[in-house]
Amino acid sequence: MQYIFPTTKYEHYRLPTHVNDLVMDRSQATASEVFVVVLEPGEAPPRHKHEDTEQIFYVLAGRGRLEAGTPPTNHPVSPGDVVRIPVGEFHRIFCEGNEPLRYLAIDCFPGGRPGAEPTWDEHVKVMCRQNGWSYDDVRAASNKHI
Repeated sequence: MQYIFPTTKYEHYRLPTHVNDLVMDRSQATASEVFVVVLEPGEAPPRHKHEDTEQIFYVLAGRGRLEAGTPPTNHPVSPGDVVRIPVGEFHRIFCEGNEPLRYLAIDCFPGGRPGAEPTWDEHVKVMCRQNGWSYDDVRAASNKHI
């Protein structure tokens, strides 16, 4: 049983709009996963929602703006802030300023690990299909980091 997951040991995913450094895969837990998100200045993931997870973000560095809800409302975020995204809530975070925005993201699956996406990598494949991104390009860009 693994109890400690150092944030210095991760699997790097470079998506077209941001980085996710996977620290703890959902396959290693019953109802959660953990990663560090890095947004370069001007970057933001597409507006999206998750029907299977509540998300908690802890802002580590940088400045950003959370866009959440329908219709969307904007909220500044900075180091030390905790953000909660309820299940099914549209959201995205923009990096604002000249430094990368970094935050720890914890996904909490109220129904347990998703059967259709039992690993983070399976989730990335779905994200790629939904956004018209090439999974092979994402993995190739991710491997350049190593």
